[in-house]
Amino acid sequence: MNNQKQQKPTLSGQRFKTRKRDEKERFDPTQFQDCIIQGLTETGTDLEAVAKFLDASGAKLDYRRYAETLFDILVAGGMLGGTLADDMMRTDVCVFAAQEDLETMQAFAQVFNKLIRRYKYLEKGFEDEVKKLLLFLKGFSESERNKLAMLTGVLLANGTLNASILNSLYNENLVKEGVSAAFAVKLFKSWINEKDINAVAASLRKVSMDNRLMELFPANKQSVEHFTKYFTEAGLKELSEYVRNQQTIGARKELQKELQEQMSRGDPFKDIILYVKEEMKKNNIPEPVVIGIIWSSVMSTVEWNKKEELVAEQAIKHLKQYSPLLAAFTTQGQSELTLLLKIQEYCYDNIHFMKAFQKIVVLFYKAEVLSEEPILKWYKDAHVAKGKSVFLEQMKKFVEWLKNAEEESESEAEEGD
Repeated sequence: MNNQKQQKPTLSGQRFKTRKRDEKERFDPTQFQDCIIQGLTETGTDLEAVAKFLDASGAKLDYRRYAETLFDILVAGGMLGGTLADDMMRTDVCVFAAQEDLETMQAFAQVFNKLIRRYKYLEKGFEDEVKKLLLFLKGFSESERNKLAMLTGVLLANGTLNASILNSLYNENLVKEGVSAAFAVKLFKSWINEKDINAVAASLRKVSMDNRLMELFPANKQSVEHFTKYFTEAGLKELSEYVRNQQTIGARKELQKELQEQMSRGDPFKDIILYVKEEMKKNNIPEPVVIGIIWSSVMSTVEWNKKEELVAEQAIKHLKQYSPLLAAFTTQGQSELTLLLKIQEYCYDNIHFMKAFQKIVVLFYKAEVLSEEPILKWYKDAHVAKGKSVFLEQMKKFVEWLKNAEEESESEAEEGD
């Protein structure tokens, strides 16, 4: 017979069980959700009161562990990502149940802003939440998507969110079904409304997103024309113009890079000219812009002598060789004037070239890269301030000679008549 007495539970054992039960409630997402929803139900739609409730609850509830649940409730009224039980608590104090207007979304943005400022550790959890919501866009109604887009735009504008969250919009299925582009319209409208296109562009540049906006469309529609038409018709002309400019800048950089490679390989000028003309046509780059790119490319292919007395001779020899290439893209007066200004700026910015300006202009005149009319216009009033007194003095005699030659040719023409 076993005479051992059965041990009674000790007081400390009971405390341990109670503590375990409390911890289960504290670390149970359903319990957490119920606490938040109950509090939101009590505050109602007064978003000031909602912000105060969330601020106070952070001291009692584990926001760090349940950040996803917290943000699911504030956006959608309850936990997302699974099948919700019929008896699971929900709340209408959330983004998706609110009015579909910018003013309401601005007020909700303040709730998130205050919450994340108070509990800084929620910042990453919130970014992860928004990335997830963007991937789930197809599961939301059009109205819910519109509200989320407006909210996201405001949060991007006030710095609560980083523009890298937009990566989620490049999801293949969202792009294919047109969800990404439609969402982007609402998002950019609210973002630009809060800031301006320059601030938006700066944020996109920071995360290397400034050249990716056309990826909001399927591959067969990724053209500047399609993007411009779509967003201009949606009332976002400034965004359309920004993307067009970005595309142009990208094309110009690519042209300069390829030109430098062709020159360093010593490709024949006829091949280079053909390539440049094709790029001009394809990317709608005007000739005055192209001549500036060619000048920069030509001048960057040489290691210039540091001695002033030698660099002029070196420059003349080098530029004489490239004159046929430059001449092919100075068929307009504006192109010639652009080249003259580029030469002026280059000679001023590179001090060893200060005395070479006139020699370069005379060389280009003789090689028919430049003609008298643009040279005279530059001399009279089209020059820039950089080193103008030095360069005008250098050009004085040549300009006088040009004027005399022009007068003589005019008088000869009159005699011929």
